[in-house]
Amino acid sequence: MKVLICAGGTGGHIYPALAAVTGLKKRGLRSEDFLWLGTTGAMEEALVPREGLRLETLAGGAVVSSVPLSQRIMNVGKIGWSVGTASNHIRQFRPDVMFMTGGYAAASASVAAWLHRVPIGIYLPDVEPGSTIRFTTPLATKIGCTSEASQAYIPASKMVVTGYPVRPELRAATQMTQVEALAEFQLLPNRPTLFVFGGSRGAWNINEALLKALPRLLEQAQVIHITGTLTWDKVNEAAATLPGRLRAYYRPFAYLHEQMGAAFRAADLVLARSGASMLGECPAFGLPAVLVPLTFAWRYQKVNADYLTERGAAIQTTDEALAAGLYDIVMPLLQDEARLAQMRAAATALDKPDATDRLAQMILDLGGRG
Repeated sequence: MKVLICAGGTGGHIYPALAAVTGLKKRGLRSEDFLWLGTTGAMEEALVPREGLRLETLAGGAVVSSVPLSQRIMNVGKIGWSVGTASNHIRQFRPDVMFMTGGYAAASASVAAWLHRVPIGIYLPDVEPGSTIRFTTPLATKIGCTSEASQAYIPASKMVVTGYPVRPELRAATQMTQVEALAEFQLLPNRPTLFVFGGSRGAWNINEALLKALPRLLEQAQVIHITGTLTWDKVNEAAATLPGRLRAYYRPFAYLHEQMGAAFRAADLVLARSGASMLGECPAFGLPAVLVPLTFAWRYQKVNADYLTERGAAIQTTDEALAAGLYDIVMPLLQDEARLAQMRAAATALDKPDATDRLAQMILDLGGRG
């Protein structure tokens, strides 16, 4: 069976698709059975070949209202051109099924697959679909969803609740003890640990609020901080001004890959945006969260945050509130063990450990291997 994959732009699209590939390989598929279509210049160009998969790129861009009109017009042209390019790849590769999670190239590839009568399976990482998945839903046969809450947006006849397919290396890290995970960062087991990140590129508002609060925070806690690649230099420069005795409790990184699971396992609390990965990774580690939805990311981050908050696994705040007092938001929670225990239990209850297998089975069924 051959699988055409289209996922790109952000880790929230790419990592679930890579997890699905892992699940399919366990069912007998080989690397040569996959063709990945991504977007030129996006992060999949680094991540996908590293996994031994063939990657071809398409031109693409956003056509939502937040993009200037001239750029939208140009991007519509790119999308139209990319339908033809994707069609050429489909004719040559002859896939049995297409699987997509989103990204700028996904709309073009989905139209091409539909024109070639290739069954389309979608995975919706967020609770609410963004523009690409809303556009391609009528073309799809089945849509795997992280949560049953997506039934408000997805037709019941197409919806399959799979759960979020946490990456294998992260899932493996759930078996570590917290003491083992802390040791990877040379941190202490007797201090509360906060894990802060804003995505692969970073979130300057979160970083800035943390830097402002760090001197006070590090008097009582320790922090693992993923700054993002775009803001690393600014954060590193500011962190260098910390007194040496406080720097001993602060671990900044531009980005983590191999140690990401250890960072989750080491933490007592995570402070992050509410991208799709939070719906799977916080439950997998039973990790309470303080979520800061990105205000201009359609509505999906707010809906994701609402989902975890309403179920007791997280609390929400805003960029403005965080800037005014990050310490006063996170420190009382870090010191409230009873509240953290309740939130840990609520997060764990949302975990679906077999999500990767469920998603792989959905793809196999669509491709005629079920």
